[in-house]
Amino acid sequence: MTGDPRGGTAVVLPDPARSIGVLTSTLATLGNSRTFDAVAQAAAAEGYAVKLMPLGRPTRSAVTEAFRQLGSHGVEGLVVLVEEYDLDWPGIVFPVDVPVVVVDSNPRAGYPTVDTDQAQGAALVTEHLLQLGHETVWHIAGPTDSFAAEYRERAWRGTLTRFDRRVPLPVVGDWSAASGYTLGRVLAHDPAVTAVFAANDQMALGLLRALHEAGRSVPGEVSVAGFDDMAEAANFWPPLTTVRQSFSELGRRVVRTLLDETASGVRTATLDRVPVSLVVRASTGPPLWSPAPA
Repeated sequence: MTGDPRGGTAVVLPDPARSIGVLTSTLATLGNSRTFDAVAQAAAAEGYAVKLMPLGRPTRSAVTEAFRQLGSHGVEGLVVLVEEYDLDWPGIVFPVDVPVVVVDSNPRAGYPTVDTDQAQGAALVTEHLLQLGHETVWHIAGPTDSFAAEYRERAWRGTLTRFDRRVPLPVVGDWSAASGYTLGRVLAHDPAVTAVFAANDQMALGLLRALHEAGRSVPGEVSVAGFDDMAEAANFWPPLTTVRQSFSELGRRVVRTLLDETASGVRTATLDRVPVSLVVRASTGPPLWSPAPA
């Protein structure tokens, strides 16, 4: 504990002797970087430092080497922030004497798992577009090696089926605005496309550019929605309707789960999904025309 020399509130500083390791393959994606920051903030509030343990490509040998280094790092717990299918989970055995929490949409046998409710978010945004009067919703999906992308696509597809709507063939991006632009140029020239759910805000940004260049107004001719509510989403043109993830709550739950495991000494296979919310802005609206009644 340290005091503010001006008489402010005392601040708890992380103790370097008490640390949590975060094992990750990349911080380049918005989700991973914001999750890591949220975990670090939550850990600091509990008096723990965070030690980043980068994997590079998440192979079994890389994970094994990372575990070997756990002793030298002296971490009291481990957060696994790796979602790629490349990680051969059935062949991975975590250290039995180190508390572990996995951040992932895919539950892991024997380990506590915490993640954003990806399916809830995709269902909310798809329902929103259908309730505006669109006959169906097109989808720019995330990469095929992402569990988050898989859950979002599955919920989008399931929602259309639940409403008895046609399910268009999804197009697959790589989370980048560039991929959203490339795929958006194709969608922009299809007059049947009136509503698009992009699996993240960055791909939605590229889609908006493609639609503007093709002369298709948003939301007049095409409604666009994303996922994440990145800091810039409210300043897209038009401001983007999107799904807001609570990364701060995610970080708190990850750290709390890890510390509970540390205190009890018991590892239980639980799945904790953090709820999301839909943020409606100016990029979505009713279609210009509605189908004639049957």
